[in-house]
Amino acid sequence: MKGKDMGAPLLAARGLRLAFGGVKAADGIDLDVMPGEFLAIIGPNGAGKTTFINMATGYLRPQAGSIAYDGHSILGLAPRAIVRRGIARSFQLPQLFTEHTVLENAALAIAARTGLWSPLARLLRPGIRAEAMALLDRFGLGPLAGVRADALNEGARKLADIAMAVALQPRLLLMDEPTSGVATAEKMTVVETLVRVLRQAGVTAVFVEHDMEVVARFADRVAVWSQGRILALGPPEQVLADPVVRREVIGIEAGSGHA
Repeated sequence: MKGKDMGAPLLAARGLRLAFGGVKAADGIDLDVMPGEFLAIIGPNGAGKTTFINMATGYLRPQAGSIAYDGHSILGLAPRAIVRRGIARSFQLPQLFTEHTVLENAALAIAARTGLWSPLARLLRPGIRAEAMALLDRFGLGPLAGVRADALNEGARKLADIAMAVALQPRLLLMDEPTSGVATAEKMTVVETLVRVLRQAGVTAVFVEHDMEVVARFADRVAVWSQGRILALGPPEQVLADPVVRREVIGIEAGSGHA
């Protein structure tokens, strides 16, 4: 998406403010998310990254400011109402039904979207099963369809969690640390898979990430959070080379091996 005129923003945040006691989690956040882009959010722990995702998905309400999606305000809407508008999210810790198989998890997400399931209805009816299997195949999870979620390794759990979000057919997906807990050896494979699926589906994505190699390789733009504010915003090659960002943000994460 680099260098393209993408028109009006899909998500527009203006003047977002939210404090918890004396801690400013959002201190005047202005941010546009453009259609089709992959926007990475980086910054130290406690900078307000997850708070922004929670505000954009209805889990927190800002004390001031506005959030518009596709030109319409979503401020004050419940998370389920925001999902129906076309925004989905994944969490740092995968939100799977651990006692169910990967296929059943995907089917539950599809049934939630379509409203076709009730406790009295058979979940894995042919139509839902076929859609769920097709979805899992896109993520490379087809061979694991019959495996219980609690038996998956962390990389597969992350992909299954994001597959459930994609089952909701969003236009915008917000991901909180999609590589958190994933083994270094499989991290790039996991990200390559989810980026490929989301690009093919035309889903715009915002992802919080601590691995600078992932950010440099997959982000169209990078927003740097610091103490509830956006310190820098731009292409990864520009932002990650900024001396202030390298000193105040990337340096803080020296333990990740990307200082």
